[in-house]
Parts: sequence; C-alpha cells; structure tokens
Amino acid sequence: MRFLLDDEQREFSRSLDSMLTAADTPAAVRAWAVGDHAPGRALWGRLAETGVFGLAVPEAHGGLGFLPVELALSFTELGRHAVPGPYVETVAAAALLDRLGDQAIADTWLPGIASGKTVASLCQLSGETPYALDADASDVTLVLTGDTLSWTTSAGAVQPSADPARRLARPQGGTILARGRQVEAAASHAADVAALAAAAQALGLGRALLDHTVAYVGQRKQFGVPIGTFQAVKHRLADTLIALEFAQPLVHAGALALGAGEEHSGRDIAAAKVAAGEAAYAAARTALHLHGALGYTDELDLSLWIRKARALRSAWGTPAACRARVLAP
Repeated sequence: MRFLLDDEQREFSRSLDSMLTAADTPAAVRAWAVGDHAPGRALWGRLAETGVFGLAVPEAHGGLGFLPVELALSFTELGRHAVPGPYVETVAAAALLDRLGDQAIADTWLPGIASGKTVASLCQLSGETPYALDADASDVTLVLTGDTLSWTTSAGAVQPSADPARRLARPQGGTILARGRQVEAAASHAADVAALAAAAQALGLGRALLDHTVAYVGQRKQFGVPIGTFQAVKHRLADTLIALEFAQPLVHAGALALGAGEEHSGRDIAAAKVAAGEAAYAAARTALHLHGALGYTDELDLSLWIRKARALRSAWGTPAACRARVLAP
C-alpha cells in the first residue's frame, strides 16, 4: 500500500490552499452563520470549478470518477480553512445516488452536483445522523429512513448547534426516490464516504489550529520571553502535533481502502475518523488554553475553527461508535 502522495496530488492540495487563502473564508463563515449564504455559495462555485465535487461523481455524469484519496486531500484543505456548507453531505449524497444503480436517478441529480449547481444535504433519520446539515441553504435534502430514500426541498425546523455556521434541521416527509435493499447498501457506502470526508476535514482543521497556536505562542511574551519557549507549552504543542501526524496516514489508508473496495474499508475509515476527530478536538483545546482569555472571544477568527472541531468530532460517527466498529469481530 502506497501512502506517499504523487506530485499531481500535492499540487492539487497546494492550489486549493492558495485559492482558499485568498478567499477570506472567515468572512464567509460569519456570513453563513447569520443566514447570508451568498459568499459561501460563491466559494462553492469556485471549488466546483476545481473539481472537488467531481471527485465523487462518475465521468459519465460530468465528474472525474470516484477518487477517495483526492477527495480526502480536498477535504483536508476545506477543513484547514473552515469553509462553511454541507460539503461532506453533498459528496456523500453523490456517492449514495451513484451506488443506487438507477440510471434515471443518476442522470437527474449527479450532473448538478458535479458542476456545483446543486447543493445537497443528507440525513439518516433512523441512524446516528438524524439531522440534515445546512438544509436551509441546500437545493435538495436526501432523507434516509430505513430502506427508503426520499428527497425534499423543505428544510423543516432549523436549530442552532455548538458551531453557529453548522445549522441543523430534521426534514420530514418528501417524495420517495427509491426503496429496498439497494437503498440500505448505498446508504452504508455513503456513510463511509461521509465519515472519510469528515475525518479529512477534521485533520485539516486540527493542523490549522496548531499553526495558529504556534504562531501566537511565538509572539506572546511573559517574563520578557515568548511563552513558546516554556517547556510545558512545548510539550502541549508536541502532543498535539503527534496526534495529527498519527491521524494523517489513517485518513489516507481509509481512502485507499475505500477506493480499492476492500472489505475492511469501513473499519479503516472508522479508525481514521476517531483519530482525526480526537486530534482536532485536542488541537482546539490546546489552542483555547494557550491563547488564554483571548481564545474565548467571538471576534477572534480562531473561534471559528475551535467551534467546528467539536462538531466534526461527532459528525458521521461519534468516537464511541467508531471505536466499536474498529473492535467489532
């Protein structure tokens, strides 16, 4: 199994990082949190042009084919820049619709997802993810209830979450799209894609939190010297870095296993999800601690990353559920 990225994959990551760095994503996140989706939708369109959504859509429907490694790389950059929107849910919806094996359904929905014209949310009312993320900003919400797949354009009752830029809803009703065992199989595959994307997003988020914190402790002084020179601070940052470094190969391994269709890919993805989620959460706690009271302020952009870390830790697989899946016989 090859874990090293090739030159093309590295360049893809760098290009996304450069584009998002210039896009002022904190402003888009703040606008999204108060219901102004225009900046976020504009960013969505630009990312679609880079092929982010096409990585989960077959070439026959305007995509680039199912490429889990590249998908993980792109979501790492989305997490690094805290980009708002149901990105995980949209690629999971694409994987679900493709796996159904219904040509008419695929022809109807997948080209719009690949081009970025269709923003989709996804929820499993009978599973671990009963809420649809950002359904109020989506063009369509796919709802899974057992072996039945429905779609609706109504968000239902929207409620806030720990992260203001992640608005949750429980849509009800809708039009039945498909029903049967093929829906359950497709839903399982979509959940794996969502868990992988969320793990990659958490990994990028954790790295951004660590970078922000390292820069800050090099500037903040106490007793006339930067606090980054204190041994206790160095140990805290080193522990955070080690956790992120251990999570990265697990994310890549999960992507490789999913792409190869390996039987144990679900376990590999669960291991990646728990490792990346816990590493990002630890990075958030470290950032909050070492920034002191400054870390609690809404005005500081760092808060956008800190709040998202807690949400991603549980999204598409809680730590307990992921550990249980890894240890299952």
